[in-house]
Amino acid sequence: MIFVTVGSQLPFDRFIAPVAAWARAQTTCDIYFQHGGTTVDLSGFEHAAFVTPDEAAKLFERAHVVVAHVGMGTILTCLELGKPIIVFPRKASLGETRNEHQSASARSLESRAGFFVAWDESELHALLERISTLSGGTRVSSDASPELIDAVRSFIHDA
Repeated sequence: MIFVTVGSQLPFDRFIAPVAAWARAQTTCDIYFQHGGTTVDLSGFEHAAFVTPDEAAKLFERAHVVVAHVGMGTILTCLELGKPIIVFPRKASLGETRNEHQSASARSLESRAGFFVAWDESELHALLERISTLSGGTRVSSDASPELIDAVRSFIHDA
């Protein structure tokens, strides 16, 4: 299953439309859209504007690949589960977000195994075309390392 998510704040039609068009062209495509209130026609697909945290956890577990905006919660979940993720950054220049933090985050993570960045619709389509060959990277722990915890304790204690 492919889990497509735009996060919990805003719709992202510039992203949802090409993914839906690609999915419609497939002979079989098990896909779920969490779309944030899109205006794109998603009839024939499983979809919801928003999902609860428990529903999201189940969708992440079921997914073979996640396709998303560059949301840190989504990225961290994929890293913890070792799921491949295709990201498509929202752009402030198009009024999709307040600044270019998603592009900056994508640039900083694009060399990581299992993390695939589509900078435009043609790159998104190319990644979707090879979605069955994508694999995740090494799983990361959801817990902070002992070194980080010690550093934070030292910082707080010394303050």
